[in-house]
Amino acid sequence: MAKKKEATVEERLRALYDLQLIDSRIDEIKNVRGELPLEVEDLEDEVTGLNTRLEKLTAELQQIDDDIKSKKNLIEEAKALIKKYSEQQKNVRNNREYNSITKEVEFQELEIQLAEKHIKEFKAQIEQKKEVIAQSKERLAEREAHLKHKKDELDAILAETEKEEKALIKKSEEFEKQIEDRLVMAYKRIRDNVKNGLAVVAVERGASGGSFFTIPPQVQMEIASRKKIITDEHSGRILIDPALANEEKEKMEKLFGSL
Repeated sequence: MAKKKEATVEERLRALYDLQLIDSRIDEIKNVRGELPLEVEDLEDEVTGLNTRLEKLTAELQQIDDDIKSKKNLIEEAKALIKKYSEQQKNVRNNREYNSITKEVEFQELEIQLAEKHIKEFKAQIEQKKEVIAQSKERLAEREAHLKHKKDELDAILAETEKEEKALIKKSEEFEKQIEDRLVMAYKRIRDNVKNGLAVVAVERGASGGSFFTIPPQVQMEIASRKKIITDEHSGRILIDPALANEEKEKMEKLFGSL
């Protein structure tokens, strides 16, 4: 902590700009990946959803098959009962017994008709579900192929950049430790509030980098003197002079080349 307090304004500005250059490099690497990680994640979710749907449809098909077997068994049982009742009718003693058995036969015949109707409906459901399964399998194959392509694409980018990104993140953490906490917090807050993540920028053609607002000559002189930390009144960015920026860029390019 003592070393941080002894740092001059110029040393703080250099350290902040070095941190900015490292973080901007990390941002570039992330931009190269772009939306690929999210695309891969969405495709993985879709593939999982399709597999779950296929499992459910297959289970439903099995249930329908079981229902058809149950109805066929019911038909066989009804036919056996009809045969039994038909034999009983031959030995009836009165009309009352005959009518009672006739009603039982009619009831079993209705059971057979209803079971056959259900079987027909079940078979129609099977055809419909088989069609949906075929479409789902086709969609799944297409999505799996697309997922593999996107994963290969992402893996290739990661293979090229992962080592550098890890090294840069480590360097970013090291450089943060060289700067007092108050400045690091201010730097991060500014980075979060600007769309390109540039919290420390050089004065370019009399204006704040990335801005069209002109900086008064007197303020430009103060920035060049490196005696105090000055922020852009419009964007809140920390401003540095072009000479300091160029010196730090050259230094950091060498660092990046060694990673």
